[in-house]
Amino acid sequence: MSQFPDEQSEDGAFKRQEDAFRDWVTADGSSKYPAVAGRYHLYISLACPWAHRTFITRHLLGLEKVISASVVNPIRDHRGWAFGDGPGFSKDPINGFKFLAEAYAASDPDFDGRVTVPVLWDKETHRIVNNSEDDVCRMFAEAFAKFHTKKADLFPVAICKEQDALSTFIYENVNNGVYRAGFADTQAAYEKGARDVFAALDQMEERLAKQRYLFGSQFVETDWRFFCTLIRFDAVYHGHFKCNVRRILDYPNLSGYLRDLYQQPGIKDTVNFDHIKRHYYYTHDDINPTRIVPIGPDLAWLDVPHQRGN
Repeated sequence: MSQFPDEQSEDGAFKRQEDAFRDWVTADGSSKYPAVAGRYHLYISLACPWAHRTFITRHLLGLEKVISASVVNPIRDHRGWAFGDGPGFSKDPINGFKFLAEAYAASDPDFDGRVTVPVLWDKETHRIVNNSEDDVCRMFAEAFAKFHTKKADLFPVAICKEQDALSTFIYENVNNGVYRAGFADTQAAYEKGARDVFAALDQMEERLAKQRYLFGSQFVETDWRFFCTLIRFDAVYHGHFKCNVRRILDYPNLSGYLRDLYQQPGIKDTVNFDHIKRHYYYTHDDINPTRIVPIGPDLAWLDVPHQRGN
């Protein structure tokens, strides 16, 4: 039995579902969702790389007092993401929901897909605005620009085409590539996913030999989408998803680059390895039937100076 049978193709490959809610917050009021401080709430899981990226973007732009956020339980069962009191997660402070599925049902009673994070919730209309991490990051950067308290040019206009192309490449071959390997139901599908992952990592290793970040001396949003997979790689994807040709630690440039991003101010506080490991190893019981969570690996190397410039 596959982890998500509705998202499995006949050849055993994992085909991720499309995001269901794609409304837009605008700065000029041209949509029914204007950019207003205090109106929106971000539901995330610290285990999920997609949700993690929105949480990082919120932090990099200094939007913590503009957009509230809360974290779900990293352990997910057949009922989906749940709220509750625990280390690093809490009850729903906005609606008192027990499960994130309630937010989906309130927004679309006919929704019958998989409930995912992140979710950008509108406190005024009491519905989901958007559950696409790409859209949410873009809205935080653009629609909420007047509220930024920190400077970070995450989508530079001068490189927009090149950035879009590289973001797509990283999504297909790395971000989603590890899932294509990990959730594959056949040997052929697994091998295709895993080989794509390492071909892409090898390519990025070469790219990062020449420059500090993916597009030069300043990080952009693409760096953070890459980061959210890299930071989970040695802890879960290498073993749990069988992407075990190499570790990130085995790549001189990728490991230094990962340390560089991890050591940026406040980023370490967005990373919760307990949530990450318990979610993957406990929740994916078709892959790990014993639900035993490994005690390793040793990730102390993430705090070693990166030596990739100032």
